[in-house]
Amino acid sequence: MGDIAKFYQEGGAFMHFILLTGIIGVAAMADRIIYLVFKANTKAAKFYAQVQKCVMANNIDTAIKLCDRNAQAALPRVIKAGLTKSTKDEQQVSQAIEESMLEVMPQIDKRVSMIAAVANVATLIGLLGTIFGMLAAFEAVANAPADQRSTALARGIGIAMNTTGFGLIVAIPLLASHIIVSNVAKSIKDSVELYSVKLENLLSARFRLG
Repeated sequence: MGDIAKFYQEGGAFMHFILLTGIIGVAAMADRIIYLVFKANTKAAKFYAQVQKCVMANNIDTAIKLCDRNAQAALPRVIKAGLTKSTKDEQQVSQAIEESMLEVMPQIDKRVSMIAAVANVATLIGLLGTIFGMLAAFEAVANAPADQRSTALARGIGIAMNTTGFGLIVAIPLLASHIIVSNVAKSIKDSVELYSVKLENLLSARFRLG
């Protein structure tokens, strides 16, 4: 702990800003992981197979109840929107699904890009700290008294190196998590798009058969 405290202290004021960006980034990452993995996600193929079975058996109410069991997940919300219009014409089913997707998709993407943006900000603050640290080091070489020169030089180099290091320490895990979160979000969106189209086709076939 002593080494960590020394590392943080020697980085100067810029370390506080990097730490703040790190806290914001971790909060955004945790929020997205909780939402995407534990709320918005579902076993899409299995869920749709159950819905399809109910629709083919002309048991729409049971299919809607399946959606209600996982009401926070993205796919069941969109599927339910289509099922509630299953007694209407094909256009109304399509419109209901599209409207629901317009609500669901932004919620999936929400704050995902923020994780990468915060990581980039942390890196840039670290580089800014590096510039100020090097300026302080040059200032020490040029103007500091001889007996204080080495101390001032070491302080400037410490600011430069520590802020760069801390910026990267914050940024690298956030960028890695952004890749993971983005892939999960994309997988959910792909499932919603795929199975919403499948539902439209299924209900269209049902309309044609009467």
